[in-house]
Amino acid sequence: MEEASVEVTLRKRWVNSFAGLEEMRRMKNILDSISGAEALQILKTLCATDADLRRRIEAKVEKVLQSIAPEDVATEVVFDLECIDVEDLWNRSGRTEYGYSTPEEMAVEMVEEVLQPYEHKIQKYEKTGLSDSSKKYCMGVLKGIYQFEHESETEFKDWATDIPGECFAGILEAWKKGACERDIMEMDTYLSCECHRQAE
Repeated sequence: MEEASVEVTLRKRWVNSFAGLEEMRRMKNILDSISGAEALQILKTLCATDADLRRRIEAKVEKVLQSIAPEDVATEVVFDLECIDVEDLWNRSGRTEYGYSTPEEMAVEMVEEVLQPYEHKIQKYEKTGLSDSSKKYCMGVLKGIYQFEHESETEFKDWATDIPGECFAGILEAWKKGACERDIMEMDTYLSCECHRQAE
């Protein structure tokens, strides 16, 4: 009888374990099927109805944002700028329904299009009170622009000689308007080491 009882118990555990695995697979399939926007909406809904869950998520988000590495951001910026195709520049230049654009004018527009999401992210960090994240992210963006200006060998850059430096100055000036004196000093020190030719 004892052996039969043990066998029944083990079988129940196996069935429950199998059922648990099936449920986990089902949930994974559901989660994999939704878009990023849908996931964000669900997360916002849960946060609005569960204060404890909201605090835990906010702590996780803050931890992630504090781990920003300027070097990683710089690599992304350089990659995006080097992905600008000179043939796209030629195709978008010339006469259009909005008038005439020289290649030099269009180059400015194309560089600004690439950098705009990065600028928005700097501003978003600042507006949400994450000044340290804003500073580190801005450091990375500026270093990326600097590296593109002084190290990149893409054909597009020949049409954008002065644009990186102008964007560098504009982004730095905009960030400084919302930064405290200590952060500005840290930024100046960082740029003098990592972007010394620009800081001169």
